[in-house]
Amino acid sequence: MPMDFERSVSTCVSPSVPAQKGARHFARDESGALTIFALFMFLCIVATVGIGIDFMRFEKERTDLQYTLDRAVLAAADLDQKAEPKSVVRSYLERAGLMQHLTSINVVNSAGYREVSATAMSEIPTQFMHLSGVETLNAPAASTAEESVGLAEISIVLDVSTSIDLPALQKATKSIITQIGTKNGAWSNEISFSLIPYSSQVNAGAELLKHYNLDRFHDHSHCVNFIDNEFSKPDLSLTRVLEQTAHFDTYTETKEPIQHPVCPIRDGSAILPFQNNETVLHNYVDGLTKLANPAADEDSGLDNGANWGLILLDPGTQPVIAKLATTVANGGDGIVPESFDDRPLAYNGNVLKVLIVVSDGENTDQHMLNPSMRTTMSDIWYNEDADRFSVYHSNGSPMYWWPHNNSWQDHAYGQGNSRCTTKGSKTECVNEEEPGNAVQLSHVDLLNLVSLEHIENKIFTQSPSAYGQWEASAFSKKNAVAKDQRTKHVCKAAKDEGVIVFSVSVDAPTNGQKVLQGCASSASHYYDASAPDLTNAFTSIASSVRMLRLTQ
Repeated sequence: MPMDFERSVSTCVSPSVPAQKGARHFARDESGALTIFALFMFLCIVATVGIGIDFMRFEKERTDLQYTLDRAVLAAADLDQKAEPKSVVRSYLERAGLMQHLTSINVVNSAGYREVSATAMSEIPTQFMHLSGVETLNAPAASTAEESVGLAEISIVLDVSTSIDLPALQKATKSIITQIGTKNGAWSNEISFSLIPYSSQVNAGAELLKHYNLDRFHDHSHCVNFIDNEFSKPDLSLTRVLEQTAHFDTYTETKEPIQHPVCPIRDGSAILPFQNNETVLHNYVDGLTKLANPAADEDSGLDNGANWGLILLDPGTQPVIAKLATTVANGGDGIVPESFDDRPLAYNGNVLKVLIVVSDGENTDQHMLNPSMRTTMSDIWYNEDADRFSVYHSNGSPMYWWPHNNSWQDHAYGQGNSRCTTKGSKTECVNEEEPGNAVQLSHVDLLNLVSLEHIENKIFTQSPSAYGQWEASAFSKKNAVAKDQRTKHVCKAAKDEGVIVFSVSVDAPTNGQKVLQGCASSASHYYDASAPDLTNAFTSIASSVRMLRLTQ
């Protein structure tokens, strides 16, 4: 009985031989598989091409929108653009048929500065990607343009020492003034120029200097002996007492007038502050002069020139310029245009401040009169009518040396009517008319009449110590090494405040080149030029001063 049951079960679950063969054949059959794969690949290609088409449409829309927006904000940021900036942006987009995509416009205006920003967004419906659930693609555009150099303050520090090629300097300076001052073919009223010529010192000019707290002890010239820490900061105090440079000549043997005072007074040597009129500026440059006697040595005070250049860019000088810009009728000086009464502007006031320093040499020693001679009387008397000097000597009698005839007398020439001659132990005196009147000279008046070498060689002829008294002891020096450090500090102070510093070496010696290179804002702001190439260097500087740029 059990055997029958097992046989019955086996019969029910085992397929027949033909069925088994059919299943094995179906499993081995590959016909139709390629068609399925091809259909799958076709769908992938269609999807890829569809996505590509959607993205091509997206990129074209985005590019057109960005291009139009860039053009719109550039035009709107132009300071010469008279239309309202937002309306300019809208008009560009309207003409391009893209106005519906504009999302925002932002305009920032201040003196000499405009920034225009705009954003837009285009929503592009997809043609194929929506099948995967992406209904739209968003094409954003953002653009910002600014014109920030319309307002500028330029200080040009010019070496006018004896060695400079003055015609080449004048030509180049007039060229850079015109190039910087001209915008779109017309002269711009937004740019101020201050011109600072220097040689041994800087003639600030009486009008400018009278607004500072100067310890003025003479009116013959107008320079300042800066102390060291005044080269390490951009401003010049309006309250601290400044030391006036003495008026004296250490270079030549000249009299009435002295030919080469330490503080220059020759025509065209004074600072020209804050001017904008092209004719005034060019006439001033044409009037620059250098020392007439090229045989006389002339020191170079690059440190003083650069310092005055920076002072005229510092907003702390604004009260001074305001007084210079106030009309004479209103109690001012009237030598600066009224439109510049708020200059120099703040460093962060969207104004470009540029310091251009030009030199063909290097710093040399600076001479400063012995302080004991600034306000004291000298031992020298002068008879102006007779043009006679007398030297008082307190030891012994007679007490006055007459250098015009090398004799000792008991009075200054012009204060008596007798002249004595001593031969051995015998003295003979004769009556002799002495025209004019002798007056004791202060050191200030004496040094305005005659140079130190003239005193030594023509007046103090009785004294073997004349050189020591009128050369070695009459003045002190600030040496060239210290002045190089001063120049370095001035330039650092300028750069720390964001002032762009260009320096130009005109055939300068090695050390002069080194100082100028260190002064410039970067290596690209330093120019090494020969005199004939000076105009090209200035042209390059001018091209860097103004810019209209896309910033985003």
